[in-house]
Amino acid sequence: MIHLITGSTLGGAEYVADHLNDLLQEMGKDTEIHNQPNLDEIPAKGTWLIITSTHGAGDYPENIQPFIEQLQQTPPNTQDLNYAIIAIGDSSYDTFCGAGLHCQELLEDIGATPLSECLTIDVLRHPVPEEAAEEWFEDHKHLF
Repeated sequence: MIHLITGSTLGGAEYVADHLNDLLQEMGKDTEIHNQPNLDEIPAKGTWLIITSTHGAGDYPENIQPFIEQLQQTPPNTQDLNYAIIAIGDSSYDTFCGAGLHCQELLEDIGATPLSECLTIDVLRHPVPEEAAEEWFEDHKHLF
């Protein structure tokens, strides 16, 4: 099972998750999208594909903050968990993709296995983040 977990303020991460979900389902993969993620409802096994924007001064969007806090306060057993992070941000900010980069480190710190480096999508270069995410996915779909 592949869990697509979104952190979104304006909907960009949700659009990327919906697009990648379609591509994964075309490959015959079982998927589930979590736009209001709750750690109690998402098993720490299989694959997590976390797509998050960065809000304010490197912060997580409100919808994913409780999930991240749960991971930090009570990390689950992640020995059977793989993950990939897609971070969406604006390079004109000092905290470019700060939430996604933090999430990459957090999951590695709690023992999950990264499938790739964190993908950072700059909305100044890629105004349609789904296109950059699809390019990345085409190069990495063998990992899923």
